[in-house]
Amino acid sequence: MTTEQIQKPSLFKIYLVFTKFRLSFLVILSALSGYLFAGGSDLLEIFYLMVGGTLVTAASNGGNQIWERDLDKLMKRTTNRPLPQGWMSMTEAYVVCAISLIVGTAMLYEINWQSAVLGFGAFFSYVFIYTPMKRLSPWAVFVGAFPGAIPPFLGAIAATGKFGFLPGILFFVQFTWQFPHFWAIAWVLYDDYKAGGFSLLPAKSGRSKQSAFLIMVYSLALIPFSLVPWLLGWTGLPTLIIASTFGIGFFIYSYKLFISCEVADARKLMFASFVYLPIIQFVYVFDRVEAMIPK
Repeated sequence: MTTEQIQKPSLFKIYLVFTKFRLSFLVILSALSGYLFAGGSDLLEIFYLMVGGTLVTAASNGGNQIWERDLDKLMKRTTNRPLPQGWMSMTEAYVVCAISLIVGTAMLYEINWQSAVLGFGAFFSYVFIYTPMKRLSPWAVFVGAFPGAIPPFLGAIAATGKFGFLPGILFFVQFTWQFPHFWAIAWVLYDDYKAGGFSLLPAKSGRSKQSAFLIMVYSLALIPFSLVPWLLGWTGLPTLIIASTFGIGFFIYSYKLFISCEVADARKLMFASFVYLPIIQFVYVFDRVEAMIPK
């Protein structure tokens, strides 16, 4: 289907696709889990965190599409984005990103300055470091894991107003999760990424035992890492049971991929990763032992 044959959607839909609104909202759920786990309960702060965080994430996603507008034309999954289709001008794209970033950062600043700095830092590192690096090296996944792990970290700091051990643990769990999560996506979309000049699987051999082995290793590491809040006494028995069960299940999916190296198993792991993280994070929230949480 050519560009001319594709019906132009509404302006509202164009902006939703440009900012990846659904993805932005899912990212902010991680921030909310961090905020609640750290003891935050102020409804106005939650509003600023959710809306401000969504806007900053939207700016990051839009900035990514500005960088990759020419490459998006080469890949099936991105060819119908607003910029490749000509549904937005570059000026309009810059304005949407700038307004989203400014308003979002200002809302995070209303919580505390640390939240604003983290939000802007996540935007900058994602758009100006991770995005251009994607075509240069598979190490881009490692670099991108830092802004990708900021949401629960930011949420916890929004609640506490200070950097500390608890936000760091939440950061580390999400940081580790991102490797099997993103590599599963890169495996499923390997040919499409290759068409755009991206090579994001960990091994140069691409869809291979070497890549699958590293995916399996990180999936296995998630099991003990996800239990750290329980080991520290911040959560109780439900965390031990649920995090262990889901962690083992997640690892089994990665092991099946290692055995088969099939796209179908990578797709199952990819969907499992989407389910795994929010469940684990909100298990922490509902199972938190308030007296033991560091202030």
